[in-house]
Amino acid sequence: MNNLNVGEKIYKSIKKLFPINRSLTGNGNRASLKILGKISGKMKILEFKSGKKVFDWTIPPEWNVKDAFIKCDGEKIVDFKKNNLHLVSYSEPINKEISFKELNEHLYSIKSKPKSIPYITSYYKKRWGFCLNHNDRIKLDKFKSYKVYIDSSFNKKGSLSIGEILIKGKSKKEIILSTNICHPSLVNNELCAPVILAYLAKYFSNLNNFFTLRILFLPETIGAITYINKNLKTLKKNFRAGFHITCFGDKGNFSMISSKYANSYSDNIAKKILKTKKKIKVYKFQKCGSDERQYNFPGVNLPVVTLTRTKFGNYKEYHNSMDNLQITNPKLLTESFNFLIKIINLINYEKNKFLKKKVDNKLKITKLINSKYNRIKVFSQTKCEPFLSKRNLYRNVSKNFLTNDEFIMFNLLYYGDGNTISSIANIIKSKSKKVFTIAKLLEKNKLIKLSN
Repeated sequence: MNNLNVGEKIYKSIKKLFPINRSLTGNGNRASLKILGKISGKMKILEFKSGKKVFDWTIPPEWNVKDAFIKCDGEKIVDFKKNNLHLVSYSEPINKEISFKELNEHLYSIKSKPKSIPYITSYYKKRWGFCLNHNDRIKLDKFKSYKVYIDSSFNKKGSLSIGEILIKGKSKKEIILSTNICHPSLVNNELCAPVILAYLAKYFSNLNNFFTLRILFLPETIGAITYINKNLKTLKKNFRAGFHITCFGDKGNFSMISSKYANSYSDNIAKKILKTKKKIKVYKFQKCGSDERQYNFPGVNLPVVTLTRTKFGNYKEYHNSMDNLQITNPKLLTESFNFLIKIINLINYEKNKFLKKKVDNKLKITKLINSKYNRIKVFSQTKCEPFLSKRNLYRNVSKNFLTNDEFIMFNLLYYGDGNTISSIANIIKSKSKKVFTIAKLLEKNKLIKLSN
């Protein structure tokens, strides 16, 4: 492949995929995977049935949408067909005339970004909703009625789609590359990474590689959990290095989120390539938020590093309609493509490098305090994250940031492989008593075990 024009090809493919509606499941995901598959020439599309139990989760019904809009005085004022961000993902069907007061309870906008349409999801609790920019929302007449129409369907006999590419090398040991496909018309998060990986697969398919490449295109969280549930034994047996790719097309400097203990071969390789760049950022695992959570979870323990440019949540276009085709360009996409080539080439070059097994993956307490919390160890009871929403421990509508209690709760789960309350409190800079209180809540829900 001619790397001089690969960025233009990637951008053209992003433009083609941009209008397609994607979510956890549905025809839009399959259509997108078929396009990515044609680019790579290698992809298998795997289907996992709705209702299937995957660790602590259940694959949801397949969701598809034909149309959705809000009308006032016979005129469409919000139209899904013009921008699929207008509809809350996994909205129920509805067809009725309602008051402004009732409508307003189902509307989402961003006051601080009044020209942007937010990206909102409600995958696991039945509701309906529309998203619009705040400037349009405040113009709505409070004394008029509104026709709301959503032609959506939930198929309990449907399935969740995952794209898998396996490029065999001389060794069965694998480099895992994964990304997400569940975001609708958002470019940096998440079209850039899937398209870059599809072209990367095409590039390495024509080379004599030492290590096998496993490239995954997953709906975030549930997709990773589903794939790990089926393939954990193989993934663990053949793991050489792993990287989750997200938010990979903007002008930000290259960055990474370390694996859970920041001491893996994946970490070392990523840092070697990052050091060739300027103004890099290395985030601790506590800043996680994508599928690195599942790979690094106790019981899975695959030290996957996340590679990004501007980290998710840290740029103004994140999860809103400003994350459009203007956020990237062929030059930036070429840079990102070449960055990943360097990562893989270095791993192949270091094929004989000895990988020392980790002896002690426990967190260290920088200042030992004589406390009962130094002796209380935490053990997570699930593989991958538990389904917190069904226990009313986590919100059902998507938001960009965790509360402090949620942050503590997730880190208790992530580091629940024998670390103490004190050591977890130390690493997340929280008080041991507070961490212990939340730990007791998780223990009550049988999600962790506390042991002296």
